[in-house]
Amino acid sequence: MIVMVHRRFRRLVVPMLGIALVGVMLMLPGMVQAQAAQTQTQTERAVQPSGEANLILPDLSVVDFHGVNGRTLLMSGLLICALGLLFGLATFVQLKNLPVHASMLEVSELIYETCKTYLITQGKFILLLELFIGSIMLLYFGVLEKLEPVRVVVILLFSLVGIAGSYGVAWCGIRVNTFANSRAAFASLRGKPFPIYAIPLRAGMSIGMLLISVELLLMLCTLLFIPGTLAGPCFIGFAIGESLGAAALRIAGGIFTKIADIGADLMKIVFNIKEDDARNPGVIADCTGDNAGDSVGPSADGFETYGVTGVALISFIVLAVHDTRVQVQLLVWIFVMRIAMIIASGLSYFINEALAKGRYLNVDKMNFEAPLTSLVWLTSFVSVAITYAVSYFLVPDLGDGTLWWKLSTVITCGTLAGAIIPELVKVFTSTESAHVKEVVISSREGGASLNILSGFVAGNFSAYWLGLSIVSLMGAAYTISTFGLSALMLAPQIFAFGLVAFGFLGMGPVTIAVDSYGPVTDNAQSVFELSVIETLPGIKAELKRDHGFDVHFERAKDLLEENDGAGNTFKATAKPVLIGTAVVGATTMIFSIIFVLTNGLTGNLEKLSLLHAPFFLGLVTGGAIIYWFTGASAQAVTTGAYRAVEFIKANINLDSTAKASVADSKKVVEICTKYAQRGMFNIFMTVFFSTLAFAFLEEYFFIGYLISIALFGLYQAIFMANAGGAWDNAKKIVEVELKMKGTPLHAATVVGDTVGDPFKDTSSVAMNPVIKFTTLFGLLAVQLAVRLRLEQGSFLTHALAAVFFALSTVFVWRSFYGMRIGSGA
Repeated sequence: MIVMVHRRFRRLVVPMLGIALVGVMLMLPGMVQAQAAQTQTQTERAVQPSGEANLILPDLSVVDFHGVNGRTLLMSGLLICALGLLFGLATFVQLKNLPVHASMLEVSELIYETCKTYLITQGKFILLLELFIGSIMLLYFGVLEKLEPVRVVVILLFSLVGIAGSYGVAWCGIRVNTFANSRAAFASLRGKPFPIYAIPLRAGMSIGMLLISVELLLMLCTLLFIPGTLAGPCFIGFAIGESLGAAALRIAGGIFTKIADIGADLMKIVFNIKEDDARNPGVIADCTGDNAGDSVGPSADGFETYGVTGVALISFIVLAVHDTRVQVQLLVWIFVMRIAMIIASGLSYFINEALAKGRYLNVDKMNFEAPLTSLVWLTSFVSVAITYAVSYFLVPDLGDGTLWWKLSTVITCGTLAGAIIPELVKVFTSTESAHVKEVVISSREGGASLNILSGFVAGNFSAYWLGLSIVSLMGAAYTISTFGLSALMLAPQIFAFGLVAFGFLGMGPVTIAVDSYGPVTDNAQSVFELSVIETLPGIKAELKRDHGFDVHFERAKDLLEENDGAGNTFKATAKPVLIGTAVVGATTMIFSIIFVLTNGLTGNLEKLSLLHAPFFLGLVTGGAIIYWFTGASAQAVTTGAYRAVEFIKANINLDSTAKASVADSKKVVEICTKYAQRGMFNIFMTVFFSTLAFAFLEEYFFIGYLISIALFGLYQAIFMANAGGAWDNAKKIVEVELKMKGTPLHAATVVGDTVGDPFKDTSSVAMNPVIKFTTLFGLLAVQLAVRLRLEQGSFLTHALAAVFFALSTVFVWRSFYGMRIGSGA
């Protein structure tokens, strides 16, 4: 597969590169004369960039905190990370040892095997993409910055560490979830709701604690054991690597899961069969997709978001704070805060679980959303309390002596956002939501048409309210930053925005846990049906003999479906949190680029204005890219789903009671993987070459472009994610509460859900890593462009911009015209 893609890439791109170069050469005579007179003047006027190669981290041991120097204090954080890892691993083992019936275990292991094949294929593909990124890093650090070969190799290795981190936590997430899905399905047979709530949440906490602990461990090791002169570039390399891994896994996973989901869902309408009918060869692919899109993607995305936000703050502190002691105080404060948040999340989980167990352990009916909501709010309150306590303990004398509580309040704005945003999302996506019920009501008379329009209404309203909430919290953070922070740093408002993103992720393990809850509940329902446990001879007597309980099959199915609705809701709540973090964090990273370009905000500031035409044109261009991306990702889903449906229709055997063959199921997985990879490759290459093209065209055009994709991406992602969530849970209401499967109303909501699938799980969620990857990679690309222009003149950079843009259009063309259903893609 990799070889085939490489050959096609070479056949298409090399001729296009040649055409672009010929075009440049034809323009050369007329351009050289015009440029010759300007080059010398521009070179003299240009600001020399001081980039990541010169980012030197301070010695952490120069400042004492209550008699303990900063380096020693952070060393203790390694122990907390180890405890977090131990918690994750212990939970992993506990889940594996929970009781499960052989028929269910067989299904979950088949799902894991297909997931494993998918991940191995994706791993090879990511390494291919790393060749493109690595070549730019090699050119920048090795050729232009002229770093020693050993230092360049270390930076490249750290990009691989970043990839390995995103990839590793994604793999771990899949393994944990495929343990939990069959155990939750088996627990449902007792007819009690609490176990099928507790098992998915325990799996989510295992992933969340493991993910955050690994990320923090890697960052602490870089900070503590890599020399300060090399740590800055290593952090950038690490962030680019994890961003690349997350973007690839998120995009491909989103395409894969929705191809499979639509393929399986449409069979309900075409053949009037149940959702997880074992005769449908698309169901295993759907289960694999639940993990590829809703477990692999969010795990890698969360890992990358946590790391990139930290790197953005580190870069800001080193660039914008001139006093070395203050740099150390802020760096130690941030990392100790992150260590404390691991403790806060773990403590909140145990308290909430004890309360939930006391209330729900023996009940016959429970609101599955209630204990998840209480966990989010409890963690938020505990995190806020710890924020103020740690700040008072560590930096009581920072600045004028009041900054400890001001900085804590800024972080609190982000922490509260992590709780408030999920509540707002539930207003538009929960099964209890008036908007979701409106989707159902409109479907009664208006069918799929009004169903879809009502979902659009929910998505648009959600973008309004969530946008205002984010602006309000960021506005509060900005206001606080005007009281005293300017004495310590340049652009304190940017630092405040970075701290808001930091606060968003303060309860990272819990955010990941409630997001991971969804794929487990979805898979548990599928595992139950695919195991055909109800049809096994003597199964009731066997379960009574071996496990000591009377089975309740119908009750179990009702509980699993109801819990899946809660899973849908909380999957939806995590999406805006992550995209909000991406945008707010990107603001801090964009400032780092501005700081470098303006030589510490001392020159060219007039170009950051609408009066500077390139800056304005960059703002317009970013919107175009976001809408192309939305269409390209949806096109890959559309074509892949068409091929999957085509195959399923031809091979499904409804005259038999036997399950679909493993071979047919794997064929559907193969179709999903193929189109996911093709779609991802076109998208990645477009983003890669567009970033280079716009960075080389004009650096302030590029700044406008980065700001634009963040803002357009924020609202497009929120709209699509919440519209999709509303359509999804409208279908769930019809299936669970109204029990109207197989009716025209059900068919209408299924159609709406198939529209919402790529909205919420493909296009919207992938904007987050795309924004961060573009910003991070752009940090290198724009400095590479500035350096080349200083040394070679603007003609070369403009010529390269034309070449890179031409290459990007090749992949834009391929993302639609090469992926059309009728193209034989």
